[in-house]
Amino acid sequence: MKEEAVPDARGVAGRPPADRTAPRMVEVWDLPLRLWHWLLAGFVLVAWFTPTVHDTLHRFAGYSVIGLLAFRLIWGVYGSRYARFRMVGVRLRAAPRYLLNLRRGMTGRYIGLNPAGTLMLVALLLTLAVSAISGAMAVTVTFFGIWWVEDTHTYSSDAVIVLVVLHVAGVVLMAILQRENLVRAMITGRKRIRSHS
Repeated sequence: MKEEAVPDARGVAGRPPADRTAPRMVEVWDLPLRLWHWLLAGFVLVAWFTPTVHDTLHRFAGYSVIGLLAFRLIWGVYGSRYARFRMVGVRLRAAPRYLLNLRRGMTGRYIGLNPAGTLMLVALLLTLAVSAISGAMAVTVTFFGIWWVEDTHTYSSDAVIVLVVLHVAGVVLMAILQRENLVRAMITGRKRIRSHS
């Protein structure tokens, strides 16, 4: 199932038909999005391993996550094609059927995020927002020591790590099923696709 056409590469029309089915690389993830992804991953790990041990570093990581989340919301509106949120609703509605099909090894072919990846993106953004905001609240005079703020921060932070593990497992699974290095794609910004005449 595809909701996006694969963009044509320059010179495709002049190639022999056999070349039209050859794999080629397409720019998918822009540099700001890739930097956002890896910075967020780094700050989440720093925040996870530093509470009560290195409080200053933990707070810096938490505030950095808030800043990165704000950037992602802006980039979801003004960023490049595959960074925008314009297809989020469509893909979320497609996610249940996609996950059922995935159990049968049917992955479909998406240039950007597939429905499962979109579901994970939304879940992570929301859970990270709850974790970071409740953490920021917990160090204010008004909310310091309030049990529900502390519990919200603790449980949402645990949920973030669970989602991160599921995200990594999902990337590995899709890389195996589709025989594609998705980690490299998030480093270089380019994905290998096969176009058909």
